[in-house]
Amino acid sequence: QVQLVESGGGLVQAGGSLRLSCAASGRTFRSYAMGWFRQAPGKEREFVAAISWSGGSTYYADSVKGRFTISRDNAKNTVYLQMNSLRPEDTAVYYCAASPRKGGTRTDEYNHWGQGTQVTVSS
Repeated sequence: QVQLVESGGGLVQAGGSLRLSCAASGRTFRSYAMGWFRQAPGKEREFVAAISWSGGSTYYADSVKGRFTISRDNAKNTVYLQMNSLRPEDTAVYYCAASPRKGGTRTDEYNHWGQGTQVTVSS
């Protein structure tokens, strides 16, 4: 079982940066692929980025490629999302999720979710 707690959200101006963290409990963290998703009001939850259990493979949505970076520190049971050049359309609640398999872009590939952290980008 893995419990996930996100932090680092907040209000930032367009063009600014934020780093989200997701702290995981449990000794099996390193066996999970991890992902970040986001959900804006009135919209479906969408994939943002994913990282393999080793950190050797990463995947990004086209909308964030080149601006966001996902990383993990298995010694600290933490996954990060560095967000640069933020845009108003990045405003959403951001969720981290854990997948017992390779992870991916679909929400049903993940079976553990955090409670979310709000990111608001002002124009």
